[in-house]
Amino acid sequence: MEKSRPLWDNPLQFVFACISYAVGLGNVWRFPYLLQMYGGGGFLIPYLIMLIVEGMPLLYLELAVGQQMRQGSIGAWKSISPYLSGVGYASVVVSFFLCIYYNVINAWAFWYLFHSFQDPLPWSNCPLNNNLSAYVEECARCSPTQYFWYRETINISPSISDSGKIQWEQAICLVLAWFAVYLCILRGTESTGKVVYVTASLPYLVLLIYLVRGLTLHGAANGLAFMFTPKLDQLSNPKTWINAATQIFFSLGLGFGSLIAFASYNEPNNNCEKHAIIVSLINSGTSIFASIVTFSIYGFKATFNYENCLSKVILLLTNTFDLEEGLITAENLDIMKSYLNTTFHQEYSAIFPEIKNCSLETELSTAVQGTGLAFIVYTEAIKNMEVSQLWSVLYFLMLLMLGLGSMLGNTAAILTPLTDSKFISRHLPKEAISGLLCLFSCIIGLVFTLDSGSYWFDIFNDYAATLSLLLIVFVEIIAVCYVYGLSRFEKDIEMMIGHKLNWYWKIMWGFASPLLIISLLIFYLTDYIMVGTLQYKAWDPSLGQLVTKDYPIYALVVIGLLVVSSVLCIPLGAIAHIVTARLKRNENCNIMMQT
Repeated sequence: MEKSRPLWDNPLQFVFACISYAVGLGNVWRFPYLLQMYGGGGFLIPYLIMLIVEGMPLLYLELAVGQQMRQGSIGAWKSISPYLSGVGYASVVVSFFLCIYYNVINAWAFWYLFHSFQDPLPWSNCPLNNNLSAYVEECARCSPTQYFWYRETINISPSISDSGKIQWEQAICLVLAWFAVYLCILRGTESTGKVVYVTASLPYLVLLIYLVRGLTLHGAANGLAFMFTPKLDQLSNPKTWINAATQIFFSLGLGFGSLIAFASYNEPNNNCEKHAIIVSLINSGTSIFASIVTFSIYGFKATFNYENCLSKVILLLTNTFDLEEGLITAENLDIMKSYLNTTFHQEYSAIFPEIKNCSLETELSTAVQGTGLAFIVYTEAIKNMEVSQLWSVLYFLMLLMLGLGSMLGNTAAILTPLTDSKFISRHLPKEAISGLLCLFSCIIGLVFTLDSGSYWFDIFNDYAATLSLLLIVFVEIIAVCYVYGLSRFEKDIEMMIGHKLNWYWKIMWGFASPLLIISLLIFYLTDYIMVGTLQYKAWDPSLGQLVTKDYPIYALVVIGLLVVSSVLCIPLGAIAHIVTARLKRNENCNIMMQT
């Protein structure tokens, strides 16, 4: 069986696969948000500490388990202990949840990519109403980029209870996204190994191009200064450290079983220690690199909005102070300069209620993550660039490659245990198994193309893989260190890489990393209990903005099922083994008595 197991063509291909999987959308649209929220350059201190304490050790552990056991997550943990097969099933369930909603992002990227060839870009201006006499009222209340996202792209309903109908344009894009995934995983490592060279390298090329362009934009220096200026007072905020640990944990894709699956296709003597260090450093380096690009764009956007605001203020003050003569007196000019060079004053607000506060600091401090950053903030900046179509195509092509690379890892976490199963592989070829997974996931994913689909997307994104993954990885560490035995695992690693395990890894696995994960679990559980009522952001078309609403009962039930369904796999796997072993013993006893 081991001889017939497919292998990567070379170690570099394996590294590219891990980078393609680990370096994803979280590096581009969550890490810059955390920098904004938690101290700018000061956030890098806890982030790098968590990389050393948590990221590298846990990544190395999963790669070593996969390479040693040479099976997917289910088989690998079952080999360590038959009572632990449920850990592998839990990883598969979480990966399946991730698959069915994550590929919707690729569908949105396809949608924006197709619209990027229009001149002007469709999110540059508000559309006219039916009478062609004015802009659509909803768009006028928000902005063209928000309107294109909320109305033209996802056609969002006012609440999660209003399901609406399937948006056929988005459904077609989703089918296309799944077809692209199927082509990439069609023949397992044979096809995936070729694709990862593109999905891993192309985003860096686009980011490099964007970096050159971003640094030449007017106001880019303002964004970079905001990014690198440390606010060290945030280091005393516990949430800063919690978010640094969480970002490292989820950006590396730990607990899904994808890394175990990839490592299982390595040669037995592959140096997985070196690869764990390389992949984790590249992943964190990419987050910082992407943030430099993002903050240069932030600086351009913020400066553009700030200067537009000042222009409106000058125009309004000019017309107000000397409407009859059309001239500005020296006294009035001093008042305007006083306003423009200081923060907003209450007395001016009372005199000129039409004027809003123009603040570059406020513009730069407005933190947005997730789809809001990817499909609203970035598109807002892109539409104001020269040759905006080119920059739009490059940006959404990069998003597509990042999303596709992550999907290769997510599907591998499911397909590897399936193809390892003798029963399934005996009846179905790998092409059929891959096709059925993509088809089934695509059908379920149509839920996210409903008018209320983005609300369900947020539920899956927030709750399907948070507590579950932390618990899964915690059980993994305990299983390796205290069930399988750290000394035994150390000997296995020595046989693989040719030298003894460093003291650093043993301390991290035995004490530091488990304690850190327990702290994260306590934080999340406490946070959920303190919040009490789970809420979501709903789009109000009459206001042209998001409003907070409480989740209905059935949505809370779905949230509970998402968390429980994967976590329950761990104890159920152990119970199933106990029952099976007892039945087998009884059967053997009966046979002995009969003989």
